[in-house]
Amino acid sequence: MCRIFGFRSVIQSQVHTSLVHAENALGLQSNAHPDGWGVAYYIGGSPHLIKSEKTAMDDSIFQRVSGIVSSQTVLAHIRNATLGQVNILNTHPFQFGPWVFAHNGNVKDFANFRDKIVSMINPNLRRFILGNTDSEVIFYFLLSHLEGKINLFEKSFNIDIVAKSLQESIAELVKIIGPYSQIDNAGNTETYLTFILTNGETMIAHHGGKNLHYSTYKTRCPERDTCPSFAPECEAVTKSGYVNHLIFSSEPLSGENIWIPMRPGQLIGIDHDMKLRIY
Repeated sequence: MCRIFGFRSVIQSQVHTSLVHAENALGLQSNAHPDGWGVAYYIGGSPHLIKSEKTAMDDSIFQRVSGIVSSQTVLAHIRNATLGQVNILNTHPFQFGPWVFAHNGNVKDFANFRDKIVSMINPNLRRFILGNTDSEVIFYFLLSHLEGKINLFEKSFNIDIVAKSLQESIAELVKIIGPYSQIDNAGNTETYLTFILTNGETMIAHHGGKNLHYSTYKTRCPERDTCPSFAPECEAVTKSGYVNHLIFSSEPLSGENIWIPMRPGQLIGIDHDMKLRIY
């Protein structure tokens, strides 16, 4: 299936190594996931998206974008299509206002459930569904529920509200489509609901069957002597609850980061103050 990568940091950081130069960088993984790529990054609180239906490592634009992106928030996706044509409209990440979403998964027999799910999306959001993937419909389904809890265009809010809304949305979705797989390799046609969602300040991920790992610290930060934000949390498990960075990746990437596998059903997120929350 697909590969997803999310990055949130207290400082503007380049993610070139993670996307291109690590031994198993996201771009290299596109050789097995050739159906398009997308990178979203935030500048001044606004998301910028660049997407292509080409294979990332064969696409000079991916190389260029990955080399220049420097942001506090980045979300990237490498697509291996299971549903919907290979085109820009079906390429992740998907965006609405400040919100950006990337999904690694599939809804089994989606055609049987699409109309039911779409009917439960608020009309003001439903009209922005442009492609024909299950992922885009899930994005707006989640936003529709969240819209009843918060103002989607506010920047800062209690992340517990977002987590509770996602838990309720996922439970409601499972009532319609059935349970998602609890193991990563159950087959490409099974249901998986692994995703990352962010508005640039809050970032939260759900393990919905496809593997997802996270990292908040390194064995040793190579910029420890020069980074103005260096703190003990950069090289150890946080004692304060606050971290300087949070990274999600479908697979542990080579380098200094310590990777921890998420568990099925687990939500992990970070709020605008960089406080780590595990649900």
